[in-house]
Amino acid sequence: MMVPERGEVWIVDLGLAAKIRPCLIFSVPAGEEDRSLVTLIPHTTSLRGSRFERKVAVPFLRPGAFNAQSIVTVPTAKLLRCVGKLRPEQITQVEEVVCGWLGLRKARG
Repeated sequence: MMVPERGEVWIVDLGLAAKIRPCLIFSVPAGEEDRSLVTLIPHTTSLRGSRFERKVAVPFLRPGAFNAQSIVTVPTAKLLRCVGKLRPEQITQVEEVVCGWLGLRKARG
């Protein structure tokens, strides 16, 4: 059984309209008693200049951004393959825009 880890970037089948695209695993790993779901932040190369897009330069993705406005939860069966992992500081950058989109204050550590 695959256990996707927070911060990994997977190629995911998001359905006909959203297509197959890279997505950041944003949720924590589910336990055996939990539903087999994962929350994702999709990566897009069609940028709009939105304050809810976060560019993160990594060698395994084409230039683009993670789009907090497209946050989605899907069954783990939709995950096709892992293509890489973000560094902790890169995950923090994406967290900031997601918190902004959801109206949450990010806890200061």
